[in-house]
Amino acid sequence: MLKDITIGQYIPGESFIHRLDPRSKIIALMLYIIALFLLFNAIGYYAIVIFSVVIILASQVPVRIYLKGIRPLAFIIVLTMVLHFFMTPGTPIFNIGPLKVTQEGFYHGLQMGARLILLITVTSVLTLTTSPISLTDGIERLLNPLKKVGVPAHELAMMMTIALRFIPTLIEETEKIMKAQMARGADFESGNIIKRAKALIPLLVPLFVSAFRRADDLAMAMEARCYRGGENRTRMKQLKYTFIDFIAIIISMGFLVFAIYLRL
Repeated sequence: MLKDITIGQYIPGESFIHRLDPRSKIIALMLYIIALFLLFNAIGYYAIVIFSVVIILASQVPVRIYLKGIRPLAFIIVLTMVLHFFMTPGTPIFNIGPLKVTQEGFYHGLQMGARLILLITVTSVLTLTTSPISLTDGIERLLNPLKKVGVPAHELAMMMTIALRFIPTLIEETEKIMKAQMARGADFESGNIIKRAKALIPLLVPLFVSAFRRADDLAMAMEARCYRGGENRTRMKQLKYTFIDFIAIIISMGFLVFAIYLRL
């Protein structure tokens, strides 16, 4: 299950989405998320599903990787849908003891499930098609105006990117520790919730130790390379908007306007 987590992974490619400026991708993603949560009718959902499929196919990243990214969160998605099924008042469809499934709850549950799936898959496009260095530069450039009010844009961008980059590393480390503990007789799957929680203690302690050790090694490596933050730093590759970046942002803004129109 841990291997299915795709957050923080980058897959090199030559698609036009890979070639987009990271700032354009971040802006387009923000506009997409706003549009996603504005839509509430069937026409809007059909449109955003088609739009999302086009984006996923255009990224040229295998679809199975996006599907793998949904699997770890399948329980949360199903739980959200079930809660809407039973807790939304309206016209009852059928009863399960004291609980009843309503037409409105069934509709809202499917709506929220679709939103979560689309949010996970399209957000994954950003990290899967953008290298950590480009993502850091893009976030920093977008946060640059906030420097005037004392916000450390470079440091924030660096922290966010390092956190994303370390997710696959920590997942791999967790897999290794789990296999080592299972070889010593540890059982992480049987028993009730309390027993499973106790069984995680031999896993969490070495994982935290490993995470702190990796963080210390990274800090020492950055100091050895005379890293001193974002002041007076130069870049080998400068970010530049191209015609295709403006097209991508215009399309995203157009879709947001479409979502607002459907909302009215």
